[in-house]
Amino acid sequence: MLRYVTGPVLTGLMVLLATGPAAASDFGRSVDDEWEIHDPDRPQPSVVDPGSAPEVPRPVPSDAMVLFDGSDASAWEHRNGDEVSWKIEDGYMEVVPGTGDIVTTDAFGDVQLYVEWATPETPAGDGQARANSGIFLMDRYEVQLLDSYNNPTYPDGQAAAVYGQHPPLVNASRAPGDWQSFDIIWTRPRFDDNGAPIEPARVTVFHNGVLVHHEVELTGPTAHQSRPPYEFHPDRLPIRLQDHRGEADKIRFRSIWVRNLEKH
Repeated sequence: MLRYVTGPVLTGLMVLLATGPAAASDFGRSVDDEWEIHDPDRPQPSVVDPGSAPEVPRPVPSDAMVLFDGSDASAWEHRNGDEVSWKIEDGYMEVVPGTGDIVTTDAFGDVQLYVEWATPETPAGDGQARANSGIFLMDRYEVQLLDSYNNPTYPDGQAAAVYGQHPPLVNASRAPGDWQSFDIIWTRPRFDDNGAPIEPARVTVFHNGVLVHHEVELTGPTAHQSRPPYEFHPDRLPIRLQDHRGEADKIRFRSIWVRNLEKH
């Protein structure tokens, strides 16, 4: 079972204390069961100003694989194998609603994933209908993308939430149109020889340089209004970017890279 305690050193920082590797029957305990899934009455995370948006992308580490550099989307494809049909211009790639999700042509397990993204400069809609997308680790575990700047929604669905499971510790969103970043440290779930889960997936996320998740455990794959259990899957799977299909959901991406953290 997990316990969280607040600390005075960094706003929004929490220290995760665990009693040891969770058995499959304990996975659900990593979520605060006081609140229903997508509960609109759940307290909103406090707002933290992350500082000004960077004018240029963050430098790429020498051992990273570049997945998008502002112009080349060859590391991606639509789920049917077609070339990416999202708009690419002026150093960014923009979701074209209705064209479908895109996935990496390579598969990944434990990774550091870095993504720079921006919501439309002129907001439209509210709540989940304002600039909605998602980053799916291993094609099934989602870190939410959303315009959460002065845009309340259920906390486990706002920007940087582990969708349907963990709200971010704080809301570190920048204004619409400003470039933002996610730095995600992902540890995949482990399964035994019979396909039963023996270790849950864990994720640490920095939103615009602010820690919003620290080694939180996932109860299973992402779903809407439910928390399905783990099902066996390969150790490596593609990363997916979501086309949420709304006209207000034209998220832009300008830099995406990944570092392999798998132990050999």
